[in-house]
Amino acid sequence: MLSIKAMDKKIKINKNLFKIGEVMEYSSLSRQVIHNYTQLELINEAKRTPSGHRLYGEEVFERIKKIKELRSKGKTLLEIKKMLNRRK
Repeated sequence: MLSIKAMDKKIKINKNLFKIGEVMEYSSLSRQVIHNYTQLELINEAKRTPSGHRLYGEEVFERIKKIKELRSKGKTLLEIKKMLNRRK
C-alpha cells in the first residue's frame, strides 16, 4: 500500500494549507506531476498567496493517496478522473 508521510506529519503554514514543496515532500511526487494533476483537475489548489504561489488544503493528501492506489492498479489518469468525479 502506498503511504503519504503527510498523514503522520504536517507542517501547517496557514489554516491547514500547504505549499507545493510540502506536498512534494510528503507525497514523493515531483512539482511537475503535482502541476499536471492540478491542470487535469485530479487535485485542486486551495488558493494562491499574494505572490502567486499555490497552496493546497490537507484533503490533497488523501486525494493523492487514492490516485497513487489507482495508478498502481493500472488505471489511466482519465479513468481516475472519472472515478474521483463520481465520488464528489
